[in-house]
Amino acid sequence: MIEFGYSLQANRQIDMDLNNLRMLKYIRNNEPSIDWCMSCGTCASGCTAAANCDLSLRRMILMVRRGEEAEIHDLVFRCRFCGKCLNACPRGVNTRNVIYWMQQAVININAL
Repeated sequence: MIEFGYSLQANRQIDMDLNNLRMLKYIRNNEPSIDWCMSCGTCASGCTAAANCDLSLRRMILMVRRGEEAEIHDLVFRCRFCGKCLNACPRGVNTRNVIYWMQQAVININAL
């Protein structure tokens, strides 16, 4: 095999038809302001918990919108509910409620 100095990466496309959006629907029913999020990352930039671990509300909301539930299970309970993300959000998303309902969705995931 001839080496050309580069390699092909695995396909990283997300097939939205295969993903389960039940968590997004559950959160949206309880906290509709999740739809206002434009994924700017302001909430993640001032996060107290993110300074000590890999927590990012922006990333978690994107994962919920994509239907990637498995990774959220490990992250969502690291939030300290300090409210910095709530104060920082330029769109007025109630981020504390979004995280709370994410936690409830993880706890009750089989019931959804």
